Amino acid sequence: MELAEILEIAEKEQASRKPIRVHCCTAAGCASSNSEQVKKNLEDALKATDLHNTVEVCSVGCMKFCGRGPLVEIESKGLLYEQVTPEQAPAIVAAMNGGSKDDSDGLIPLDPQHPFFTLQQPIVLENSGKINPERIEEYIAVGGYQNLYKVLHDMTPEEVVDEITQSGLRGRGGGGYPTGLKWATVAKMPGDQKYVICNADEGDPGAFMDRSVLESDPHRIIEGMAIAGYAVGANHGYIYVRAEYPLAIKHLQKAITQAKKYGLMGSQIFDSPFDFKIDIRVGAGAFVCGEETALIASVEGGRGMPRPRPPYPAQSGLWGCPTLINNVETFANIPAIIREGADWYSSIGTEKSKGTKVFALTGKVRNTGLIEVPMGISLRQIVEEMGGGTPLGEVKAVQTGGPSGGCVPANLFDTPVEYDSLIKLGTMMGSGGMIVMDTETSMVDVAQFYMEFCRGESCGKCIPCRAGTMQMYQMLTKILNGQATMADLEKLEQLCGMVKATSLCGLGQTAPNPVMSTLRYFRDEYLTLLQDSPNGKVAVKS
Repeated sequence: MELAEILEIAEKEQASRKPIRVHCCTAAGCASSNSEQVKKNLEDALKATDLHNTVEVCSVGCMKFCGRGPLVEIESKGLLYEQVTPEQAPAIVAAMNGGSKDDSDGLIPLDPQHPFFTLQQPIVLENSGKINPERIEEYIAVGGYQNLYKVLHDMTPEEVVDEITQSGLRGRGGGGYPTGLKWATVAKMPGDQKYVICNADEGDPGAFMDRSVLESDPHRIIEGMAIAGYAVGANHGYIYVRAEYPLAIKHLQKAITQAKKYGLMGSQIFDSPFDFKIDIRVGAGAFVCGEETALIASVEGGRGMPRPRPPYPAQSGLWGCPTLINNVETFANIPAIIREGADWYSSIGTEKSKGTKVFALTGKVRNTGLIEVPMGISLRQIVEEMGGGTPLGEVKAVQTGGPSGGCVPANLFDTPVEYDSLIKLGTMMGSGGMIVMDTETSMVDVAQFYMEFCRGESCGKCIPCRAGTMQMYQMLTKILNGQATMADLEKLEQLCGMVKATSLCGLGQTAPNPVMSTLRYFRDEYLTLLQDSPNGKVAVKS
């Protein structure tokens, strides 16, 4: 495969397209609302008109406004319809054919100038909702795999690592570790065998960022992993993805097969000495396997349990070999950085948090879905402008970072969304879950929910996490049942500190965060529950 052949494929794909493309989202969210039937009915309705010569209906990935699906977009006309039913397909065709308002059949248009869309800056999601994820030709038509060719023919591995370092990209899996530094560490390790792993074990409640990227743009991940493999000296990659994501797995498997067919994966890619292949490993739904060493153990065929570090995976990872592990969103940034350059990427965001971040905005908020925003945007802009606030009452808090994060009260919503600012508030960026809560939400209930989750997902290897999460859950239940005293509250806080300081891996170390943040900002709710109990009243008065 030569560059000229890639460009020829792109030209043929563009030339074969009809003037008008109707995009129908068939990602998991819209598919669950019968979008496949919507697409079929659109195609059937077109056949009955002369429009079938100039209009084509295309399956595309996530179009972001997930709470309003199924979504249908008439690309060239800038029209976007929400909550489309199969019965409304003829009305959409009639609208394209100059139909009157009487033919609208209840179609609900979405305003493309809504802040939900205008405040976004798509990099990771630049192709989502625009291309058919099951056709490699559509990815190639938007420049796909040209960045891989660029690094293989125009850059040394050291130059690629330096480009990623200079971009300021930090890992989007939650920890925010500098990506370039991690790549450089693996690249410097001796040995003929190294591995690249994409951590797609997305298990946070309310999170669906990685799933959407894998469903909508799988070739982007493959290209990003191949570039990483070249940079660090690895010839074998693994994508570790949850079994609960069948559509993502299907699209990944198809994408890998297509890439092999076109010679974009395998031996001597683009007639270079670089060999690279990717295998998929399906996880069984253990949240702890999102932790690097537990993930590695699972890929090796063992039980997914963390191990002490050092050595770090970059030094001794999969089967004892140097291993680079990044998550889906991190790899999805790579092709754009290579294409546009490190200076372009580092100009977006803030001084210490470069680029954009993808969030799954959900909870008690009017507009739910997938958003990609520049680092430094405020929580208020996300929740109130893009999310439209809460349907009833007022917004009380937003929870970021999943079970590893914390709850931020509404009076702190002017805080910029960046790694360091969120940590100062007692929460974290995490992989990108963002759950909005209104004034009807009990923050003690929230803390108990996340502690129940962590208790159930603990691998049980270390005592602080195994026993500590159970005891914290029991204490929170005792408080909610009005059976606790101030002494119980003090013990709860002590337990939080102990579990955070002594647990083996990130699950246990961050499990107390939701409890600690609600105690920090919503302590009065805990005290009210204590005061309402007979034991609590005695304890408070003394």
